[in-house]
Amino acid sequence: MTNTENRSRAWYEERIACLAEFMTGERVDLFRRTVARRTRYMTVLAENTFHPQNAAALIRHCEAFGVQRMHTVETCCEFRPAAAVVRGTDRWVDLCRHASTAEALRALKAEGYRIVATTPHREDTTPETFDVACGPFALVFGTEHAGISDEVIASADEFLRIPMCGMVESLNVSASAAILIYMLSERVREQVADWCMTPEQQTETLYRWMYRSVADAAQILDRRFGIQ
Repeated sequence: MTNTENRSRAWYEERIACLAEFMTGERVDLFRRTVARRTRYMTVLAENTFHPQNAAALIRHCEAFGVQRMHTVETCCEFRPAAAVVRGTDRWVDLCRHASTAEALRALKAEGYRIVATTPHREDTTPETFDVACGPFALVFGTEHAGISDEVIASADEFLRIPMCGMVESLNVSASAAILIYMLSERVREQVADWCMTPEQQTETLYRWMYRSVADAAQILDRRFGIQ
């Protein structure tokens, strides 16, 4: 797929209309309904997730609960989702890979995100008390055994924990992510006025989804519009 950055909304809409001719109306309607529920107000950062099953689960959680963009740090290991678990959901979530934690944190803060570290060892907030309306935020999940790094702890704006009433101290990263992404994405949609992506972001995302879904999309668009 060619680089489509800085394209106008009209550019995307022309190509969406073209690709829609090669999809069922039901499929196009599903894409439009889904993209309208997507958010970039919250995002997820996975720091050195090394189990393929957990990597896949994180992407599935983002897709299921409408979080459009996910970030990874791959200093120690590649973020490699297990195909049998991810089951194609990585086609609908934008994955931003970072070479280091410092790079990821700089990029997120430059975009205006609060860094929210998930850990059972701090008492700051819970999913019920966390202020979702204070501004965009990035949930940071640490590596499976060691948890979040000292670098994340030093840079975090807030800490978030899931209260336990049993003997265990914490849940594994996949279970924790499922609970937090679900609860906070629901609260975002209830309490934040501008939670959804902008019309331009929705149109660009819809185009990319359709491009990936139509066989020979590049050739079809080339015949209709010339070299992209």
